Amino acid sequence: MIDIILILMVAAAVGAALAYIIKEKKKGTVCIGCPSAGTCSKKNRGECGCQNNE
Repeated sequence: MIDIILILMVAAAVGAALAYIIKEKKKGTVCIGCPSAGTCSKKNRGECGCQNNE
């Protein structure tokens, strides 16, 4: 019984993380982990402070 509860808790955490990532990508956020992610655009990544070289 404990195994089932543990699996459900992990699945809920992973599901919540995926839902957050999908929601942010639909909004157009380029750098999700960046503190200034709302101001980033694909053209000027360097100007917003994001150092992700995708």
